[in-house]
Amino acid sequence: MNILHLDSNHPLMIKELTTLGFENTEDFTSTKAEVEAKIHHYDGVIVRSRFKIDKLFLDKATRLKFIGRVGAGLENIDVDYAREKGIQLYNAPEGNRNAVSEHALGMLLSLFNKLRTAHDEVVNGKWRREENRGHELEGKTVGIIGYGNTGKAFAKKLSGFEVEVLCYDIIENLGDNNAKQVSLKELKAKAEVISLHTPQTSKTLGMINAKFIESMSKPFWLINTARGKSVVTEDLVKGLKSGKILGAGLDVLEYEKTSFEDLFSKEKDIPTAFRYLIDAPNVVLSPHVAGWTFESHIKLAQTIVDKIQADFKVD
Repeated sequence: MNILHLDSNHPLMIKELTTLGFENTEDFTSTKAEVEAKIHHYDGVIVRSRFKIDKLFLDKATRLKFIGRVGAGLENIDVDYAREKGIQLYNAPEGNRNAVSEHALGMLLSLFNKLRTAHDEVVNGKWRREENRGHELEGKTVGIIGYGNTGKAFAKKLSGFEVEVLCYDIIENLGDNNAKQVSLKELKAKAEVISLHTPQTSKTLGMINAKFIESMSKPFWLINTARGKSVVTEDLVKGLKSGKILGAGLDVLEYEKTSFEDLFSKEKDIPTAFRYLIDAPNVVLSPHVAGWTFESHIKLAQTIVDKIQADFKVD
């Protein structure tokens, strides 16, 4: 069986798949059209986010038996059409769930303790203790939206703090010892922190908007390590300005490209709302790296290898 690798990953992936008997080809530079011209030679594809695996691509992939996405989401793949064609899909949310949950917790603690402004002020010779008085996580109510792999991992991290953890998910009966599953209405009534752990779907696009923000009973902190398009940035900025949102930790942004590379090619293209986030003292930003640790680099690759091995035996 031949596998085409369209993005670079940890070397163990090629090594282990080769050991299992697969033929591996790496192509990190060809255009989508060039790949489509040869994809009929391959039984499997390994991809991160270089381009979308759409209907046209899948129609040309006449031998394709599986697609491995080295990451948590499958939004760059036409999932329904792939399944209609009998193609097995693999992703690896197990591989970076710990990394994402640690990053989310780090962002939250950084916001609570004003570490961004405190650092900048000390570096510039300012020693302002009262202005940098922080908040404690103890006694707060944290609301987790999306209680899958990363949501559960984040709740587990919070179990070491004296906090109430609530979770909301469209799937029922997911709550556990680390989080009580509640309705979205109850979560909005009680939560002082909202952390997003949802995939990108039609239901999650723009879910944190003006209506959602205003429906929260208390001013709150927002953490988003999920998908950028789940938050309407202009509405987020209005919430920050009004004080309804006390601070935001954003590892992902509405403006991200599918390939997760540079945001804006020209200075003039930077939206006003994003300029506000850059300068806001109560906003912490990172470039979609919550799940991008040295350890998760290995775990993500190994997870995909294990799933392929479980379903496909090569003589």
